[in-house]
Amino acid sequence: MPVRTVAVKVAQWIDRLGAVWVEGQITQMNVRPGTRTAFLVLRDTAADMSLSVTCDPELLRNSAVPLQEGSRVVVYGKLSFFTGRGTVSLRVTEIRPVGIGELLARIERLKALLSAEGLFDPRLKRPIPFLPNRIGLITGRASAAEHDVVTVATQRWPAVRFEIRNTAVQGPTAVPQILEAVAALDANPEVDVIVLARGGGSVEDLLPFSDETLCRAIVSAKTPIVSAIGHEPDNPISDYVADLRAATPTDAAKRIVPDAAAETALLQELRSRANAALRGWVDREARALTQLRSRPVLADPLRLLDQRHDEVERLRAGAQRAVDHLLNGEFTTTRHLREKLSAVGPAATLARGYAVVQRVNGKDREVVRAIEDSPPGTQLRIRVADGAISAAALGAQSLAPRPTRKDTA
Repeated sequence: MPVRTVAVKVAQWIDRLGAVWVEGQITQMNVRPGTRTAFLVLRDTAADMSLSVTCDPELLRNSAVPLQEGSRVVVYGKLSFFTGRGTVSLRVTEIRPVGIGELLARIERLKALLSAEGLFDPRLKRPIPFLPNRIGLITGRASAAEHDVVTVATQRWPAVRFEIRNTAVQGPTAVPQILEAVAALDANPEVDVIVLARGGGSVEDLLPFSDETLCRAIVSAKTPIVSAIGHEPDNPISDYVADLRAATPTDAAKRIVPDAAAETALLQELRSRANAALRGWVDREARALTQLRSRPVLADPLRLLDQRHDEVERLRAGAQRAVDHLLNGEFTTTRHLREKLSAVGPAATLARGYAVVQRVNGKDREVVRAIEDSPPGTQLRIRVADGAISAAALGAQSLAPRPTRKDTA
C-alpha cells in the first residue's frame, strides 16, 4: 500500500478512539500571538515519555491558576493523527491545574499503597555506618543544602570525603536525574551512605521526592540512604522509605558524621574511666591480698607445720614407748618360757644325773626304753650331761615283775 493509504487508515483508526483524561506535567509551552493554536508538551512525571498537545490559547489564558512550564495539569481531549507529518497529537478542550489538595491526596494514596506493601517497615532500614568511608551527596548545583552538608560535615570530621552528584531537585527532569545519581552512587563500592539533600519549598517543589519510582529505587538500593528534604514540617514520601530521615540537610550532616572533638573527649573520658576502674580493681585486689596475708595461715605459714611436727613427735614417742613396752613384756615372757623349758628340758635332766641310752645299729640310733631293746652284746651310746659314752650290754636285770596272765585278765 502507498504511504497515503496507510496514513489515512491510521488516521481513521485513531479517530475512532474516544476522548480521554490525561495527567502530566507541562514541559514546553508555545503560544504565539495571533495564532489560534497553542502547542504544549505533556510529560509523564514517573517515566521518560511525553505527548504533544494542542489547544486553544484561550484555555491557557483563562486558567484559574497561571500555567507555566513545570505545572501539573489534567487535560481532556481526543487524539488526532496528522497525515501530512505522520504525527499524533492530543487535541484538548479542557485543562485543569492539579491543586495542592489534589497533590496531597495523591501523595497520601501513594503513601498508603507503599505502606501496605511494607516499604515503611523498620526492619528494612539499613544501619548507617559510624564513620563512612565516602559520602554520596545528591543535591542541586551550588545549593545551600550542598553547602550546609559539606561545611557541617567537614567541621565535625575534617577527613570526611564526598562523592557529589548535582541534579535538578524540582521540575520535570528531577526524578530521572536523581534516579540516575542514586544508581551510580549505589554501584560505587567506596560510597558507604547516600544523602538526598534539598532545601525547603512548596508541595509542588518537593513533589519529585514523593515520586513512586524514586521511592522504590530508595528501598531497592543496597547502600543506606538518608533523606534530608526541606525543613522539619516537610515530609515527602522519601522520608518514610529512606533508612534515616533528617529534619534538614544540616541535621543529616550531624547524624552521619561523628564529631571529632566530641569523640576525642569521649575517648579521653573512657580512658580516664578505664584507668580509674583499673586502679580501683588493683586497689581492691591489693586489699584482698593484704587481708589474706594477714591471716595466721599466711602470716606464719610454718606455724601449722610446727604444730604438726610436734604432734608427730609426740605420736612417734608414744609409739616408741608402746613398742618398747610390748617388746619388754614379750622379752620377759620369752625368758620365763625359756627358764621353764630349761627346767624340764633334757639338758637339765641330764645335769641332775640322768642319762639317755641309745642302741647303735650302724648309723641308726634308737633310744632304749626296756631291757628287751638291749640284749647282751648290744652296742650302746650313753648320753650324759657333758658328753657321750660308748658301751656294750653285758646283761639285763628286771627291776619289776612281769604281769601274769591272771593279772592281765
